[in-house]
Amino acid sequence: MHTDEIFMRRAIEIAQLGRGSVSPNPMVGCLIVHGGVIIGEGYHQCYGQAHAEVNAINAVANPELLSRATLYVTLEPCSHFGKTPPCADLIIRHRIPKVIVANVDINPLVSGNGIRKLQEAGIEMQIGVMEREAAEMNRRFFTFMRKKRPYIILKWAESADGFMASADRRQVWISNRFSRQLVHKWRSEEDAVLTGSGTALHDNPRLNVRDFPLIRRQPYRVVIDRRLQLPDGLHLFDGTQPTICYNLYRSEEQNNLIWQQLPAGNFLGAMFADLYQRKIQSVLVEGGPQLLQTLLLTGFWDEIRLFRSAHSMGEGIAAPRPQGKLIHQEDLLGDELLIFRR
Repeated sequence: MHTDEIFMRRAIEIAQLGRGSVSPNPMVGCLIVHGGVIIGEGYHQCYGQAHAEVNAINAVANPELLSRATLYVTLEPCSHFGKTPPCADLIIRHRIPKVIVANVDINPLVSGNGIRKLQEAGIEMQIGVMEREAAEMNRRFFTFMRKKRPYIILKWAESADGFMASADRRQVWISNRFSRQLVHKWRSEEDAVLTGSGTALHDNPRLNVRDFPLIRRQPYRVVIDRRLQLPDGLHLFDGTQPTICYNLYRSEEQNNLIWQQLPAGNFLGAMFADLYQRKIQSVLVEGGPQLLQTLLLTGFWDEIRLFRSAHSMGEGIAAPRPQGKLIHQEDLLGDELLIFRR
């Protein structure tokens, strides 16, 4: 592997320490290298706080080395004032002579301006080192920017014979405890968890993070209740975390709860557009077969995470048929985890 790829791989590795904490910003990692040695590294740790370049530069014990160092960063340095000052200005001020970037930022506020600013300051630029790997890490961010909607992950568990619920909708655990704990980890990494009115009524889920020790934040809870038929006493409406109820009749906010009225004709499209406006970058869908099938048919999905149990049910409500390309397959103490992408 080329030296530049080795250092960029490390930058990608540390960038992911910000997963679940930096949205709607992308995850970004940065290294400062002098004489083939890493003298500083940092990542974007929390939305609204210092960017990766700031943390990496501040980690350098001897600032005099910066004028003879190379900076590796997974995403183009910003050139505008947002929650923090422009990182491009910081790099120029420290006279770092060379900057190597994995991805150009497609945010219109940046989109080449940071690179141009650094080049005009006489800094040597190299673009596209491990571009594919860095884009894969930030697929939520790039989907959000390009499609103007969240990155949508469909999750379900099914029996060995393809059922995801009993015929009478009584609650039956299909996946094992380890798989269920993994779902709590996933919830901690996404901005929102979505379910439909049927699952909300029959299962009364909390859709929060409980069974995972590193809780970065609780996700938004999102429920589709078109006709406002769900009872107020459900866990979803307990006010313990931000919850959005999409419906056909009412727009109101109170006690951490948001009711948002949407048009009947383009309900799902309007819902994801509203989530985009609220800067919800990713959604984990934990719904029933009807909601999952509808999202598959309408194309509102990017990834499928499917747990397949080793046990059969014999009868019940059939699970959807997965689509896309199988990219990952893993045994989880008897459950089979299958991940598909569009």
